[in-house]
Parts: sequence; structure tokens; C-alpha cells
Amino acid sequence: MTPIAEADAAARLAELAAEIARHNRLYHTDDAPEISDADYDALVRENAAIEARFPHLIRADSPSAQVGAAPAGHLAKVAHARAMMSLDNAFAEEEVAEFLARVRRFLALAEDAPVALTAEPKIDGLSCSLRYERGRLVQALTRGDGAVGEDVTANVRTIADIPATLAGDVPDVFEVRGEVYMAKADFAALNARLLAEADDPAKARQFANPRNAAAGSLRQKDAAVTAGRPLRFLAHGWGEASSVPADTQLDLMHAIRDWGLPVSELLIRAESLDAVLAHYRAIEGRRAELPFDIDGVVYKVDRLDLQARLGSVARAPRWAIAHKFPAERAQTTLLAIDIQVGRTGKLTPVARLAPVGVGGVIVTNATLHNADEIARLGVRPGDRVVLQRAGDVIPQIVENLTRDVVRDAWHFPASCPECGSAAEREPGEVDWRCSGGLICPAQRVERLRHFVSRHALDIEGLGLKQIEDFFHDGLIASPADIFRLSEEALRARKKDGRVWAANLIAAIDAKRSPPLDRFLFALGIRHVGEVTARDLARRYGSWAAFRAMIDRALEVRAGMVRALAESDDKLLARTARELAAVVETPGVGPEVALALVDFFAEPHNVAALDELLAQLTPADTVFEARESPVTGKTLVFTGSLDSLSRDEAKAQAEMLGARVAGSVSAKTDLIIAGPGAGSKLKKAAELGIRVIDEAAWLALVAEAGGAAGPGR
Repeated sequence: MTPIAEADAAARLAELAAEIARHNRLYHTDDAPEISDADYDALVRENAAIEARFPHLIRADSPSAQVGAAPAGHLAKVAHARAMMSLDNAFAEEEVAEFLARVRRFLALAEDAPVALTAEPKIDGLSCSLRYERGRLVQALTRGDGAVGEDVTANVRTIADIPATLAGDVPDVFEVRGEVYMAKADFAALNARLLAEADDPAKARQFANPRNAAAGSLRQKDAAVTAGRPLRFLAHGWGEASSVPADTQLDLMHAIRDWGLPVSELLIRAESLDAVLAHYRAIEGRRAELPFDIDGVVYKVDRLDLQARLGSVARAPRWAIAHKFPAERAQTTLLAIDIQVGRTGKLTPVARLAPVGVGGVIVTNATLHNADEIARLGVRPGDRVVLQRAGDVIPQIVENLTRDVVRDAWHFPASCPECGSAAEREPGEVDWRCSGGLICPAQRVERLRHFVSRHALDIEGLGLKQIEDFFHDGLIASPADIFRLSEEALRARKKDGRVWAANLIAAIDAKRSPPLDRFLFALGIRHVGEVTARDLARRYGSWAAFRAMIDRALEVRAGMVRALAESDDKLLARTARELAAVVETPGVGPEVALALVDFFAEPHNVAALDELLAQLTPADTVFEARESPVTGKTLVFTGSLDSLSRDEAKAQAEMLGARVAGSVSAKTDLIIAGPGAGSKLKKAAELGIRVIDEAAWLALVAEAGGAAGPGR
């Protein structure tokens, strides 16, 4: 990892926390991962490296303290009696040796003291905990976020590998933990059956891989659906237990096997590092022929008394580690490069490949990430490439074997393939984005959802489900269409829908004169969040004044020679600085100014905006700020507040003439900290920023004359 300066470390940790949390949600809750295990592991390792270098910047929501993702959806949430932890990873033999050395150091053992380890395949499935009381299965939970899981008891009872009653002398309470998975052959048969049963093969549901199939099948609302899916189970440990009938990991796993639960046939005990690594290589050699997907080998200290002494860190035990396999590779031909447009407008190049088998799956597509990655690889249609299924999830191209062959270069498109709007790239960024935010089909549902959200226009009764339904049924395609909805069209959508339709139309009509700051935020302009929208509304007061400023900025932009395919970051940066001078608003820097003006430079956006303004009129904003000790200062609220909401606190601050920011920087003047405040307090101490508690803040507000929101 490239060394990072302390000034940038806090911001990067915040980005990593949000990004890793999102991928945890996609993997553990939605069963729809967007990145490979290897890419996910790289993010986690980057986070750990920054935290190790700057421990005072560790966040309260650090990924290093998180396990999985909070459960969400239709299944009941149940707290685990004993936390279900994750495992630290090793990617090289040297890291396994270091793991063993750490164990010896922690236990104060000699460097050459024998420490027996167990080794077994790491199955790529869904973690599950089975609670047996007096030998009878009473509850089954998914891992969830490690503290709280989902109740899948009824579904688990349909899995043939999991007995309802254990045999033999079983402790009164014993939780068996393991993986619910789907064998490769069963996965292929399931996809084939779903295809055959579909009325329209083109719309048939197909699972991406056995792990997704297993997770989706286990977490069904209807246990009958789970019963029709070929799920299996393999035990690898335990949770709460009234007694433990063994002294070692291996012997206890053998006891679990004797009670009637399946345990890996490849589970062994090894007395040395060389022995466990030899077993790792043997399993890796058999990987393709195994009936289930695996992504590594798990090592555990064998003696249970040593496990107890070693304990755990925030998210993982000190006595276990997962030794991951390198990604499998294959060669194929790059046929074409297509551009996919994401819900936020990001343009992602996708390689279309001649079909090739890798890791037991036929691959026809692979991500190319961005324009810089294409340039690094030098790939063009017709090239022979090396493909890798990293983490057995998302394929990626890692090498171009024919880059020296003379062939026309491939150029990133200058416009969005979905709507024709200009493709823009900000200074210092690698991603190109569609600038047609209000009209691009790929972005419309997300933009519409944002437009009606609580901190934007806040239209009561118009949530995500309604937005999606109305869009897919052709009722709305742009924000203006929301205000063109009729009671007649809505009434027909529900039985006895007259009252519902009338209430929704009334809620929409109530937003035909939205406050200027909410309107600006609702447009979904990149980098223009709530705080920036308020800053702009405070600076210009009316839509007419704001639009006049934009027209002046557009003239400046037009005067700068800036071709759509421009890649000169220096020119872009200079343009951005000049635009920021025109916008002339506290809190609005070059990056925000460039994004703001780019939005209005796109004719498609202007046309959609004109349609919207025919339906509503943004209200002038008058911020009646009182003179106070914080007038003109930048404030940050952090931690929990007991007597008022975060929104109310922001309104109080603005009433007193202050600006509220979301992060701490050298420009921050005051921090109001409640219980649970973490890294922001550390940053404040480093920068010498004054910190007060909630009581002091309320006293300041009272002294300034009470709390009232901004006048509109």
C-alpha cells in the first residue's frame, strides 16, 4: 500500500468504513456481492494498515471491530448466546508462520515449543449456529453481525444433514456451528431446474454461484421453498455449551460427528508448521475435484485450554486463522468492451469474453474497473488475456498476453451509452460518470428515490417501493412526472384506493413550493449534500439569484478549453478553482463547484429541470440568524444527543449563524460531543479544537435567545 499522510488517513478510514460496511451488507444480508473476496480482503487489509500506523484515528465504526452485517428483512432477529466471530486471514506461508509465532509469544512459549494445530477446508457457504437442548434441535440462527442473527429454525429442519435429535451422551445445552452450503453438482442442477420451470427462459432466475444459492435458499420466508433446495451442512465448531466433552479441537469435532452431524473428512491434527502447510497444499491440489467450493484452509490451536487463554480480539479469535487460496486463472480472448452505467452514474467497463472455464464456472464477462485499469493492461478487443476468478466470485482480467500485437487502441467513450449525456471525470479521480443525472435511465430510480427522500422534498407516502412501482409501470420517469400524477391514475392501483390516492396527491401538492436548500439537495447534484445546499441557499436566497450565478459560471466554463475527452487534470483543476471563485460560497470548494456547474452544463439536465420548474417554484430562503458566540463559525456534532435530534441541533446552530459540517478539519471551530463520540474527538485534540458537551451547547443556545429554526 502506498504510504498515506496523516492528514489524509482519517478521511480514508471513513471511506473504508462506509465501503466495507456496504460490501458486508451485500454479502451477508443481500447475498449479492459486488466484489471478489480478494478485493474485499484488500480493503480490510488497507484499513488495518492505516489503523496500525495511526491508532489514534481508529473509528468507533471501524471494520476491524465488525463481524458480518446486521440482519435485515422478514426473518426474526435473535441475539446469539455467544458471539459468532469472523476469522483473520493469511495469504502467504510467511503469514501462517507469523500467526504461529504470535500464539507462542502470547502464551510465553519458547520459539520452538510444539503447538498442535487442526487444519480443515474453509467451505464457502453461510455460517449457521444450531442450538441443541437435551439433544433436541430448538433453534438455528445465521451469523448476522456476529451479535444478532436471523432465526432460520424452520428452514434448517428441512436440511437432511442436520438431525432433529442428536445421538449419544450430549450436553444439556450445546450449540453446533458450521456452514450451510450447496454442492457444485446440486447447484448446477438447481439452476437447470429453475431455467426449465421458467415461462420465459430469458427472465429465469439463475444463482451466480453455490454460496449465493445456499444463502438465498436458507433465508426464505417459506420453509417449503428451502425444502426444495439441495442444502447441506458441515460442522466446524461450537458456541454456547453447558459442558465440553473433550480437551482438544479435534476430539470435540469427532464427538460432534459421533452425535450425528457431518464433519469434514479432511480435518486433521498437525504437530508442526510444515505439516499444516503440507496439508494446505494437498487440499489445494484436490480443490477442483471436491464436491463443494472452498476458498482456503482454516487452522486452529488444538488444545482447548490454550484457546481459552488466547481469547479473541474485537472480531476474531487469536487461536484461529484462515489461509486463503490464490485465485484460479485461465486464458481466453477479449471479444468486446461494453460500458455499464450504475445507479449513481458511474461508467464501468465490462469485458465480453470467449467462454472459458475457471474455478468450475463458465465465464463470459469480467470487470475492467475503470479507464486507468484498461490503460494499465493495454487491452483491446481481440487480445488474448489471462482471467482470474478472485475469491471464486467476480472474474477479472489480470494480464494481457498480446498487448504488443498491432491493433487499434480502445478509447473510453465521451458520452453515456444510456442517455447520450457527456461523460465527466473530476480532477484526481479514476471514474468517469454520466452527467445526465435527471434523465439517465440507469440512474432514474435512484435519483427519483433521492428526490422524494426525507431530507429532500420529503413527500409523505411516496417511498422507495412506490417510486420503483410507478417507474416500472410507466407512471413516472422524471421528477416533473411526480407532480403530473393524477388521482384517477393512482386510484386504479389499489382496491378502494380513493382515500390513498387523494392523500398522496395532497402530499405531492404540498411540496410545490419547497425551500430552496431542500430543492437544491433534491436535484442529486454530485457533492451537493444537505450542508452544501444550505450554504448555497443562505448565500443566494432565491432560485433566480442562484440561477444567475450558474449562468455566470457557465460562461467561465465555456471560456476554458475543455474537451469532453480532456485528461489534463491540471486544466480541470484550474477550471474548478475559477468556478469556485464565481460560486463564491463558504464551504463550496473547487471540486463541488465543478460538479455543480457540470450539472447545469448538460442540456438534458436543463431540459428536465425546466419541466420540473413548470410544476413547482422553490421558495426564497431567509435565514434569520441571530448574533451569537458561534456566528460565522463551523460546528461539528458527534456522538449521541439525549434531549434533541441531530436535525434540531443543526437547525439551532444555523439559527445562531453557524455552519454545521459532517467531519472535523482545520476549519472546524467547535465540536459538540455526546456519548459515543470517537475518532472525531481524537482529531479535535490533535488540532486543538474546542469541545463542549450537550449541556453546554443548550446553555449557549438559551443564552442566545432560544431555539428556532431558520425562517423560510
